Amino acid sequence: MEKDISHYRKSYEKNELLLNECPDNPLELFKTWFHQVDEHFKDQETNAMTISTIGLDGFPKNRVVLLKKYSDEGFVFYTNYESEKGKSIAVNPSVCLSFFWEFAERQVIIKGKASKVSDLQSDAYFKSRPRGSRLGAIASNQSQVIRDRSVIEDRLLELESQYKDKEISRPKHWGGYIIQPLEIEFWQGRPNRLHDRIRYTKAQNSDWDRERLSP
Repeated sequence: MEKDISHYRKSYEKNELLLNECPDNPLELFKTWFHQVDEHFKDQETNAMTISTIGLDGFPKNRVVLLKKYSDEGFVFYTNYESEKGKSIAVNPSVCLSFFWEFAERQVIIKGKASKVSDLQSDAYFKSRPRGSRLGAIASNQSQVIRDRSVIEDRLLELESQYKDKEISRPKHWGGYIIQPLEIEFWQGRPNRLHDRIRYTKAQNSDWDRERLSP
């Protein structure tokens, strides 16, 4: 099967990104961009991000997860520690995050190191989740092969009965990771494919160096 899509074209013309207008701290720029996308593009799932890990088979793998917190310390998401991504991070904590905000013609790429958040933080977030999501985290052996969908649906029904009128505690194999950034690149689409790219790199003194990249 073959389909030629070389005629697809889009001109990016909504914004610009100038080096002399960028703040010293990239987290300030991330906060501004995140707020602008969240405010002006309601249909965009602003906190959806792609995380790339190096798998145990040596291949990189990308998947979309949801950002749940960001600060100067890093970017936090939650998952099953025994999932494919969790096992990959345990062996190689070097990961890459990317946000693509299509309607704003913007992209952010973050290289960093992943580590688990505290049990206290994972417990607090797990407790805030809807009851069905908490049971789902227990029901699913994430990334494991199953016979068909009935396996997890039946398991969920069992758990709903088991935990009826009971508190649902966080399973130990489920919790958060924080990605501590070492490099953050901001990409703003521009006409003629001459996009603006500003890269921040963490310096040894914990400050950030910034530079413009050719598109």
